[in-house]
Amino acid sequence: MNEYRTNTCGELNIKNVGENVKLSGWIQKIRNLGGMTFIDLRDETGITQIVFENNEENTNKSKELTTESCIKVEGKVVERANKNDKIPTGEIEVISSNIEILGKCKNILPFEINSLEQNNVREDLRLEYRFLDLRNEHIHKNIILRSNIMKTLRNKMDELGFIEVQTPILANSSPEGARDFLVPSRLHPGEFYALPQAPQQFKQLLMVSGFNKYYQIAPCFRDEDPRADRAPGEFYQLDFEMSFATQEDVFKVLEEVIPEVFEKYTNCEVDKGPFLRIPYKEAMEKYGIDKPDLRNPLIIYDVTKVFENTEFNAFKNKTVKVISVPMKEDLPRKFFDKMGEYAQEELGAKGLAWVKLDNQNNLNGGISKFITEEQKEEIKKIAQIETNSAMFFIADEFEIAQKIAGGVRIELGKRLDLLQKDVFKFCLIVDFPMYELSDEGKIDFNHNPFSMPQGGIEALENKNPLDILAYQYDLVCNGYEMASGAVRNHDPELMVKAFEIAGYTRKDVEERFGALFNAFQYGTPPHAGAAPGLDRMIMLIAGEENLRQVIAFPKNKKARDLLMRAPSKVDENQLKDVHIKLDIEE
Repeated sequence: MNEYRTNTCGELNIKNVGENVKLSGWIQKIRNLGGMTFIDLRDETGITQIVFENNEENTNKSKELTTESCIKVEGKVVERANKNDKIPTGEIEVISSNIEILGKCKNILPFEINSLEQNNVREDLRLEYRFLDLRNEHIHKNIILRSNIMKTLRNKMDELGFIEVQTPILANSSPEGARDFLVPSRLHPGEFYALPQAPQQFKQLLMVSGFNKYYQIAPCFRDEDPRADRAPGEFYQLDFEMSFATQEDVFKVLEEVIPEVFEKYTNCEVDKGPFLRIPYKEAMEKYGIDKPDLRNPLIIYDVTKVFENTEFNAFKNKTVKVISVPMKEDLPRKFFDKMGEYAQEELGAKGLAWVKLDNQNNLNGGISKFITEEQKEEIKKIAQIETNSAMFFIADEFEIAQKIAGGVRIELGKRLDLLQKDVFKFCLIVDFPMYELSDEGKIDFNHNPFSMPQGGIEALENKNPLDILAYQYDLVCNGYEMASGAVRNHDPELMVKAFEIAGYTRKDVEERFGALFNAFQYGTPPHAGAAPGLDRMIMLIAGEENLRQVIAFPKNKKARDLLMRAPSKVDENQLKDVHIKLDIEE
């Protein structure tokens, strides 16, 4: 191949016996067995065992060798006496005639790089030395998997007739659900670029420009508090948009692309579609969340009417939800107590009521004395409950009860091991509300502000804003939001009206979305699209629970890059260049 190697460390086998080879890589392990020293030499492709005699020359050189040093080995391939069937190269070894140190490693490593279990290593330490952490076979393979998935996605989008277009990183500020990252301009004092939260306006402008199908693997930047299922600050998505397209056209693309990728890179059962369509309202009622994990068979039922005349104070004048769990064996009192503690401490519930229904159709334990025979039968009918079941009740204000019930459902699924194994289940959440009430009680956009309201201008002018639905949708996989999208609002007057309801003036729209608003005056085609999250997709395919495991250089939970030490303070002269003065309390 070149002066450093004739072969890689993962390709030699019994057919190569007798050949003189050159290998280069990192020392994974050194074992000195008296007369002989054995080295496990590793590169990206695998491991080869190197052997050399402990003669005077080699002994002196071996003293310089340390784990994780980078070396070049020249030698002859021979058949191993003690074969190792756990690795592809286990039938051979290389008898070294010369070893050259290419890059010496410190004697003391910050952590053991290739241990199978890294849970004992503090994550911040791993991120500080990420260049070493990436040598770990598990993490290294995740990054290669990421590359392969991106290649597959590009090939599939090309196959479907999409063209790849890069859109600007230095853009304008846009209200898309989070704070913008602002970049001060040196050439234009007092003015700022914003890093795009998504290529939203640009991809719509491409549709106005006459492009039929656009996509890119797009970086997105959002200055928001860290979340467990999203990388802080920046993330990537497969962004795509289509002209003259309906909601169903977008769904067909998602159903064509996503299952194929999951099938190619996992051994799990994959829902190939058509994906189940679940209206947002139904999802909230049945699952208590707009990203339901369909591997969990539990359903939430509303039994408020059953208790509308109750004298039981905990349920009186409250929304009451029930979750029924079939009991294969009797659940101990401790289980119910622990679930109650979880609901209170983690979900903010006032309590979690429960009863058991035995195989004789009798209620026992918990709040059984507060439930009449008639109420019991009504609950059984509504919630489709059989005998020998446990029932969990959540009572509170409507939205709070719904949210807590959703959390209880998820936790019950985990603790009772109810989730289907080795399967990816997809669903599409549709008919999102166009608007919602903000924490301050004001009308705000629920989803994407550039979405088309169902019913068009008539709905905006005549309906209660909170009753207006939009052509907005999310793709959900195993309880994770996998993609988000919408049919776009391509009418400038309808756009102005939609933003006016959310408190923006026509002037605000013209100034903040000037390019889009102006472009819409020049013959805009109907268009729609979506954006599957790349990081989350790879995390699910890799079987990880942490996004940082599939990102080469991630930030930690506090949005700090410990490797590059960012964010960091900058020189005063740099601030002067961009006309910035700091106002920070020391």
